[in-house]
Amino acid sequence: MMDSRHASERCTLSADELRPLGERLHGALIQPDDARYDEARRVYNALHDRRPALIVQAAGVADVMTAVTFARQHELPLAVRGGGHSVPGFGTCDGGLVLSLEKMRGLRVDPERRRVRAEGGCTWADLNHATAAFGMATTGGIVSSTGIAGLTLGGGLGYLARSCGLSCDNLLSADVVTAEGRFLTCSEGHHEDLLWALRGGGGNFGVVTSFEYRLHDVADILGGPTFYPLEAEVIRGYRALIAEAPEALGAVLGITLAPPLPFVPEQWHGRPVVVVLTCWRGPATEDDAIRERLGRLGPVVGQFVQRMPYPVINTLFDELLPAGLHHYWKGCFTRELTDEAIDVHLDFGARMPCLQSATLLFPVDGACQRVAPDATAFAYRDATFATVLGPSWPDPADSEHNIAWGRAYYQALRPYSEEGGYVNFMSADDADRVRANYRQNYDRLVEIKTRYDPSNLFRLNQNIAPARVA
Repeated sequence: MMDSRHASERCTLSADELRPLGERLHGALIQPDDARYDEARRVYNALHDRRPALIVQAAGVADVMTAVTFARQHELPLAVRGGGHSVPGFGTCDGGLVLSLEKMRGLRVDPERRRVRAEGGCTWADLNHATAAFGMATTGGIVSSTGIAGLTLGGGLGYLARSCGLSCDNLLSADVVTAEGRFLTCSEGHHEDLLWALRGGGGNFGVVTSFEYRLHDVADILGGPTFYPLEAEVIRGYRALIAEAPEALGAVLGITLAPPLPFVPEQWHGRPVVVVLTCWRGPATEDDAIRERLGRLGPVVGQFVQRMPYPVINTLFDELLPAGLHHYWKGCFTRELTDEAIDVHLDFGARMPCLQSATLLFPVDGACQRVAPDATAFAYRDATFATVLGPSWPDPADSEHNIAWGRAYYQALRPYSEEGGYVNFMSADDADRVRANYRQNYDRLVEIKTRYDPSNLFRLNQNIAPARVA
C-alpha cells in the first residue's frame, strides 16, 4: 500500500511520532490508507486535487491547538479549512497537514444583545438558518455552502453590505489559535491589533475557531434575479441605480449565460445576458416600485423577484454551482465603472465560455464606505465596485481555455481598475498583488504577522510574510 501512494501524500513521520497526535485528538486523524481519505481530502474546487499526508477533523478548540502545535513542531505545511470553498485551493495541500473545522459548527444566537457566535466550520446556510428564527441576519455571501471563516477574514461582500457593512465590519470578537498553539480571544480592548488584522487580513494570523457577529433586523426580503440582454444600456442603467438607490437595496450585477430556468424563455437558454440579483430589505409597500425600477434597466428576458425569507436568497444558485466544478477567479476594484470598462465586459461577456461562469460586480458603497480605510485591514473603502471574473467549468479538459479567458479578461480591465483587488477573489497566482490589495494597511499587517506568526506557519493563503522572511 505504501509503495502505491502518490509521492506527495507519503508521511515521513514514524508511527511513534504520529501516535501522540492521534492520542490527543477527540476528532478524527485520517491518513492516506484510511477508507475515508478520498472523501476527506476533497474540496469545493476540483481544480485542486491535492494529497495531504494527514487530515485532522477537529472536534473542538483542543484539537485545533494540538494540530497547530504538531504541524509547527514537525515543520509540516499546514492548510486550514473552514467551509472548503477556497478557490485558490488554500484549504488543502500536498504532503502536509490539513486542519479541517468542518465538524465545528456550533452556533448560539443572543437576541437581546443582537449577536451570534458561530464556530469556524459553519457555512452561511448554518448561520442564516439560526439567526432567521429571530428575524435577524448579518452580511454573508451569495452561495449558502460558503464558509463563514474565509469570507469574513477576507472582508465579506454580500447582499446586505450596502446597508449593514461588510462581514468583517460586523465582527465583534473572535477566538483564535495562534501559531504557538495559544488560545486568544480578540475583542475591543483585548488583543485589538489581532482583531483589526482579522477584519480583512485573511487567514494569515491564526485559526479562528469562533466568530461573534453583530446582527441586524432582516426577516423577509424581496429577492431574486432579473435577466436582460447583454447590452451596454443595461449596465449603465445598473450603474445609475446603485448611485441613487437607498442602501436597503442590495443589488449585484452579473454577466453570464442564461441558465435553463423555468421563468427564462427557452430561446434565451445559453445566451449571454446581464442579471441583477436583488435583495430589498425595505418595506413591502415599496416592492412594486423596486420591480418597476428594475424593469426600466432594459428589456426583461426573465424575472423571479418575490418576497422570501432572507436565507433563501443565498440558495438560489446552489444547484448551478455544486461542489466538484473547476474554478479560476480574478478580482479587481474600481472607483468608477467607466463606459470603457463596460465595453470590456460586453466583449468578454459575449464570449462567456461556460454556463457556470459569471462576472459579478458587488457594490462597495453605503455602510461599507462609512468605515475608515485604516479602521480594518480591508483597505479599499473608496472603491465603488468589487469585480470577480469567475470562470467555472465541469470538464477538466476545458481548464486551459477557461483560465486563459479569465486572465485575458483581467488584463483588458486593468487600465480601468485599481492596482489591488478583493483578496477573496484572488487566485493562487496573485501573490505579487498582496501588498496592493492592502495598500496603506500592508505595513501594519506585516508587523502583526511578525508578532503572532514569525515563522510563517500560516502561509497557505494570500500570504503576508513576516518581516524576517519577507
